[in-house]
Parts: sequence; structure tokens; C-alpha cells
Amino acid sequence: MLKVKVIATGKCKEAWLQEALAEYEKRLSKRVELVWVEAKNDAHLTELIGKDPFIALDPKGELLDSPALSDKLMRLFAERGSRLTFAIGGPEGFSETLLRQAFWRWSLSPLTFTHQAARLILAEQLYRSFEIDRGSPYHK
Repeated sequence: MLKVKVIATGKCKEAWLQEALAEYEKRLSKRVELVWVEAKNDAHLTELIGKDPFIALDPKGELLDSPALSDKLMRLFAERGSRLTFAIGGPEGFSETLLRQAFWRWSLSPLTFTHQAARLILAEQLYRSFEIDRGSPYHK
């Protein structure tokens, strides 16, 4: 089974968001174990990431459409031992030091999102990527 860890600054308190994330976790559960880790602040985020390579969700990162994202993620899972770590920074984004540690910077959009919205968009795009990979009509 593939494993995705998402490290995000801030709490996920809203019931609607918890329900939406739980729905995507359920949809992904046959192929992916999705683990959410909450960082208290930027220093804690850096500590949780440690020296591990990760994907930084960064507004200045690479923009991809959904089919290209699916291809890239499937390739990364194959290359990186079936495990990927994503990080969502706080209001100030990531430090330059932490960004240099990321092996890929991915932009969800040039727009700015709350960390809550970024979690939901990430979860949906992960699900969409797997559905594209299996040839499901979900993406259409």
C-alpha cells in the first residue's frame, strides 16, 4: 500500500473540513494510507519534517493540470519507495532553507489558500490523480 504523509501548520477544527477530509481518506483507503500531522508553528513544522525529503506546497512551485499531476505522482511513488510526504506551510510560507530541502515544489494555484483549503484541495487532487491513473470517469 502507498503511504502519503501531510504535515501542515495549524489545526483542522472545522467539522465540515473534517468530514470532507474523511470522505477523501475513505475514497483513497484502498490504495493509499493518508496520514495527517499537525504542526503548531513554523519551527515545529521544520522539526517534524526533519531531514526527510518532501514536496512543498508552494505558490511559486510548478503548476500542473490534473493529468500531468497524476503522471508525476505515479512516477514519484515508483521512484521513492511508495511513500511521499507533502508539507503545507504557515501564513509566511516556508523558509528558504526548508524550500531547498524539498525535492519538488508544487503549486496548487497562483491564488493564496488557507491551510484548511489547501488540505482539502490536496486530498481531492490526490484522489483525482489515482482515479485518472486507473482510467475512471471521475476526472471527466
